[in-house]
Amino acid sequence: MAKQYFLDGCIFLEKNDFYQAEDKFKKSLELIPDRASTLTNLSVAQLKLNKHSEARDTLQKVISLQTDNSEAYLNFGLLEKDLENYEIAIEYFDKAISIRPNYSEAFSNKGNVLKQLKRFREAVAHYDKALILNPNSYQASTNMGVALHQLRYFDEAIAHFDKAISLKPDYYEAWANKGNALHQLRYFDEAIAHFNKAISLKHDYCEAWTNRGVVHHELKDFDKAIADFDKAISLKPDYCEALWNKSLTLLLQGDYETGFLLYESRWGSKDVYEVVGKRCFHKPTWLGIESLKDKTILLYGEQGLGDFIQFCRYVKLVSDLGANVILEVPRSLVRLMEGLDGISQLVISGEALPFFDFQCPLMSLPFIFKTTLDSIPNPQRYIHLDSCHHKISEWKARLGPKLKPRVGLVWSGNPHHKNDHNRSLFLADLLPFLPDQFEYISLQKEIRAADQLILDANPRIISFSSHLIDFHDTAALIQDLDLVITVDTSVAHLSGALGKKTLLLLPSVPDWRWLLDREDSPWYLSMLLFRQTTIGDWSSALGRIKFFLSHYKNS
Repeated sequence: MAKQYFLDGCIFLEKNDFYQAEDKFKKSLELIPDRASTLTNLSVAQLKLNKHSEARDTLQKVISLQTDNSEAYLNFGLLEKDLENYEIAIEYFDKAISIRPNYSEAFSNKGNVLKQLKRFREAVAHYDKALILNPNSYQASTNMGVALHQLRYFDEAIAHFDKAISLKPDYYEAWANKGNALHQLRYFDEAIAHFNKAISLKHDYCEAWTNRGVVHHELKDFDKAIADFDKAISLKPDYCEALWNKSLTLLLQGDYETGFLLYESRWGSKDVYEVVGKRCFHKPTWLGIESLKDKTILLYGEQGLGDFIQFCRYVKLVSDLGANVILEVPRSLVRLMEGLDGISQLVISGEALPFFDFQCPLMSLPFIFKTTLDSIPNPQRYIHLDSCHHKISEWKARLGPKLKPRVGLVWSGNPHHKNDHNRSLFLADLLPFLPDQFEYISLQKEIRAADQLILDANPRIISFSSHLIDFHDTAALIQDLDLVITVDTSVAHLSGALGKKTLLLLPSVPDWRWLLDREDSPWYLSMLLFRQTTIGDWSSALGRIKFFLSHYKNS
């Protein structure tokens, strides 16, 4: 009878009926208590049911009976992975591999943990080993594709997704992940077709609905994007990825009332959480309800430096409510922020924080102050350099006599930014659109190798990258320029916040803050926007830049 219970448990395990499987294995163990194979299978059912404590006890019994049981060590690794004890999980997978060197599943699961730790190259090596040992593992092929995607090897990733689909045509995750890779390669119609297939295989696949919405967003098909996000939300009301992406689509269209409300879902979004991490404080978050009269509030940044520069304009509004404002500032912005209106105390990020009554991230302030397109604060200029005349003088001396109008240039942003392929361009692409009647100054702190070769061959563009220590230096340099031409980076926000005439180059579908179909920005009145008319094609926007410069020359 014990054998029959065991066999029944295995059948239920195969059918993913884990409650029945657990019951059958336990009945088998009542008759033969110390059978390692039954205990091992019981641990699998318990892990699937998230009964981690019981699974741990079961696995310890297995190890006490068979110290060389590789499957038990594998399951211990899976348990620790579930509990996010990743380094311990790796130790267990390594133990399983040491006992059984050809254990494909152990290599594959170790790859999963390494992928979770963002050690993608190591993950790829382990998936490769797993696939050599078991070429027919559609899960390992799919996970290999995901790791390669993260390394931006999109074609190689697609090949692995195709292999997984050939092995298991109804494997919806492979279809959806291939859709993600096709999206990155700008094969939008093909991406949508793959998301459609994934959804047809799993109609409640929230991730596929959301990712299809992101593609519709990029194609400017905003109604379809919203419909996809709404579908994902209807399936899973607390699905923050869909809520956050919906907020971006609404904000891009100028719906700030609903958009900023939904933007508060960002802290539950994996995309945002992985970039900045959610801050945890013992003091309450201020959401605009409590009085700040004679209270102290900590304001802090999130996401990028450009975001910090854009939203520090709200510090004065908080201070005007009677609050003492502590502003936590990234080190590279400290000297720039020292003269910002409304600050009571400035603290460098990472240093010990003084006492405060409330705290709030800067990017929640537009929601709290019910910002609309007509009520954006300080759109003209809110960063001043009154206290750094010596720094401005240094840059004037470094630049020398001014013989032509001076134009600052920023053509690329952080290469690790997930949207860099859309927002950055090569210096070689910009050069033909720069008339000779100007003196060009590079404002790039980091210069990519290909651009450095072009820069070295074009002495009419002066680079001071080694002298740009922080944003204080960049601001002082901008102060002595006539205008700035930039892609969507932190320098764009800095130039706009200084009130400098700024020509901003934008992709076809820009970040939400730049809105749609307009040549100006309500966030920065000194800024003009030059947009792509076709996805990936900068020529029309650069042509309009050249026309503007020619007109500027004669003005």
